[in-house]
Amino acid sequence: MNNLSQNYTRQQVSLEEQVIYDYLLQHVRTDSPGQLIEDFRCLFVEARGFREAQLYAALETIAKRKNIEHQFNYFFNRCCHILINSWQMQPQSQAAIPELIALFEHLAPPRSGYNNTVNRVRYLVTNFTQSDQYVKLQRLARVIDNKQNPHNANSIGNLIDRYPYLYNHCLLGDDSSQEHQQTVRQIKSQTERRFEVNLSRYVTYKVRLAQMAHTPQASQEEGRIIRPVKNPTLLKDKELNHALKHFVGTVDGGYTYKSMSQNFLSNTVHTQSFGRYKDDLYEYILSSLDSNYTKGQFNKKLYQILQNTLPECNQQKPSEFLMLRTSSQLLNFFVVESSKQPEHYVFVDMIANLGVTQTMGVLLKVILICNKVKPYLEKRFSILFNHYESFAREGVPWLVKSLENLQLAFSVHFGKVDLSCLKQVKMR
Repeated sequence: MNNLSQNYTRQQVSLEEQVIYDYLLQHVRTDSPGQLIEDFRCLFVEARGFREAQLYAALETIAKRKNIEHQFNYFFNRCCHILINSWQMQPQSQAAIPELIALFEHLAPPRSGYNNTVNRVRYLVTNFTQSDQYVKLQRLARVIDNKQNPHNANSIGNLIDRYPYLYNHCLLGDDSSQEHQQTVRQIKSQTERRFEVNLSRYVTYKVRLAQMAHTPQASQEEGRIIRPVKNPTLLKDKELNHALKHFVGTVDGGYTYKSMSQNFLSNTVHTQSFGRYKDDLYEYILSSLDSNYTKGQFNKKLYQILQNTLPECNQQKPSEFLMLRTSSQLLNFFVVESSKQPEHYVFVDMIANLGVTQTMGVLLKVILICNKVKPYLEKRFSILFNHYESFAREGVPWLVKSLENLQLAFSVHFGKVDLSCLKQVKMR
């Protein structure tokens, strides 16, 4: 949280702000979403007056303060979320959330040279639409809208609802209220659960088809009973089946990703030095990868990254801090370092040479031996998502496939879905 936001959130809310908060808190319990959206339009978009003079006078006082822009953004964001947090709890009201945010897409511009209340409020609301808080509101609206009216989104940004692991970083900010954080957690949990249920149904359907293929006599009769289940991902059926078998099955000498990570962690207990730990980690990452690729520049860069990570601690016994720091450095190298340095050449190169699924497997290896770094990986992908948000899906197919594969990997290894039946059949 930056200092301005931190200082403001710690300040006592002004009387005028509280008047407007109280109005919204009271009326969100009694008025229809349509009426409240109309109130918002009259008060903040038209800004010419309001049926309750006390409320408009409070807004007028707020708008006339000097250097109010940053504080107004926080105030206005909270006004929006008072309604959003309440509507999200009521399924019949959720569709109003995108309608509320749509109010601010086509604002009347403030008139230059005029410093009256109408102009001042319009200026402040327009300024809000240039903020990161507004971007997050737009994303939240897309999450809700796509759940209400599923459609074939044509841009990366419109896919946000599909990836709950991006929600914390793409929908929340440093100044997000506890209520809004709770709202996002709830949406995230619902989305994860819905995907896992749909994935489980799809896998069950595919397994039954595979079993029928081995019993031709009953296949015609049972074929009339089994209802087709839609692929819950944006991957082709063949790509999805390959990814599922990869994340659930064995990938290296009969070992699954889970068993490989458990073996590595078991050996780490006996590792005497951080330097030796990094050497073992190097071998752990390279195992199960195509040797033709790892013989090139990749292994040299990987080794260098590990050797340059806290070399002054090489003689110490591996600690949780050292392992966490090393894992985060690896994710910087594999995916992307930061929003200020969004280069991701290594990631794209890995995908081009190893394929998307195996590349996600490398990332999975890292977080399976250091679970606390999982939010850090999610943050890396939110940086990529933000970077390509305005791109058409067709322009970055590798990113869509990466996002989908990561969703699968997370569901298999950190979710509640049971896909063990996959090990017993060969899906087509």
